[in-house]
Amino acid sequence: MAESLNDKIVLITGASSGIGKSCAQAFAAEGSKLILTARRIDRLRNLSLSLKEKYDTDSIIFKLDVMSNENVRYFIGELPMDWQAVDVLINNAGLSQGLAKVQNGLLEDWETMLDTNVKGLLYVTRAILPGMIQRGRGHIINIGSIAGYQVYPGGNVYCASKFAVRALTEGMQIDVVDTPVRVSAVSPGMVETEFSLVRFKWDDEEKAANVYKGIDALTPDDVAEAVVFCATRPAHVNINELIIMPTNQASANVIFRRP
Repeated sequence: MAESLNDKIVLITGASSGIGKSCAQAFAAEGSKLILTARRIDRLRNLSLSLKEKYDTDSIIFKLDVMSNENVRYFIGELPMDWQAVDVLINNAGLSQGLAKVQNGLLEDWETMLDTNVKGLLYVTRAILPGMIQRGRGHIINIGSIAGYQVYPGGNVYCASKFAVRALTEGMQIDVVDTPVRVSAVSPGMVETEFSLVRFKWDDEEKAANVYKGIDALTPDDVAEAVVFCATRPAHVNINELIIMPTNQASANVIFRRP
């Protein structure tokens, strides 16, 4: 029997746009209570208001930079008592910076990707997972990528960060195997979000748009639906990893584009 998400407390990082925002909407539709975090607090405020209006969703928002363990620890300490028992953690915050070859790469880009995609995931998980184990319930869902399975030209450090997410997911599954806590990874291929705009540092909108030209890319809602699927499996079922791709994408860099 599927697990109900009604009244479950769901924490989503990077909830201000893209997959994170769609996850917020999908879990709100299931009756969950939401803790929404991101760096863009104005977007979170608007999202929280819209979810309250549409679904009567209880939510709290927090300006959170997952790259800072100090910020993460402060955030956890500021959670009201009745919001601390997080049932589902969606580690969604992540980004890519640039497409340079390693020999031309920018150190600050590497640090931003690794600090967000790897260390940020670890900081938040470390803060939340012990409580889940203590309570004997909980589910961590890491948003990975096809880039965590296959490296593509220019992807070097971003792919390395997503390979790390995949390894950490497997490691967490081993670490909690003697508990009721579940750990899953949802790893999409091409999803049309602000991802490419961020990769090109908002400097080239046309170049970012061309990434998705000629292909029906996944939408953030497609990925959110997969996340909800993982979270609603019966308690004895864990979706270890789920790869979701557009129909016309066969691998990280094998894509059919319409003329």
